[in-house]
Amino acid sequence: MDKANVLESSRLWREIAIELSSQYPDVAMEHMLVDSCAMALVRNPSRFDVLVAENMFGDILTDEAAILAGSMGMLPSASLAGVPQEDSRRHAKGLYEPIHGSAPDIAGQGKANPIATILSVALMLRYSLGLPQAAHAIEAAVEQVLNQGYRTPDIAEVGARDILNTGQMGQRIINAIAL
Repeated sequence: MDKANVLESSRLWREIAIELSSQYPDVAMEHMLVDSCAMALVRNPSRFDVLVAENMFGDILTDEAAILAGSMGMLPSASLAGVPQEDSRRHAKGLYEPIHGSAPDIAGQGKANPIATILSVALMLRYSLGLPQAAHAIEAAVEQVLNQGYRTPDIAEVGARDILNTGQMGQRIINAIAL
């Protein structure tokens, strides 16, 4: 994603992306202007597998995509150095965090959804530590707890009964993990 039609920095971004793409012949690359991408992301989110953008555009698009998942509290993220290889001994170095950051406005109130943080740990286990079974166990536990109807305030429907605080949701997921 870029804005190469009006920004010189985006033209450089696109040039480097094209240069690097030759190193990954199995990955299809399609250039999109960020505003067109934002529209397409809402219209047909399943069209996308991976979006690559510079920080400002990436930050905007992740906030938009979060609403498709229900909340920013649901989305993990990974900034990876190197290409993760699940089937080899080579693993990516990375920084893993929820897309919402630290959410200082609700710190200490028990309102934060811990799922994005928990799923960020699953990404770390899979891509940096080479532990795909442990990652899957965490992901399955999150899915199980959500399927049981438990919600934090950010993803609860009006009138929902099983609304949990941060610690309660985290504990439910821990209890559901089957390693």
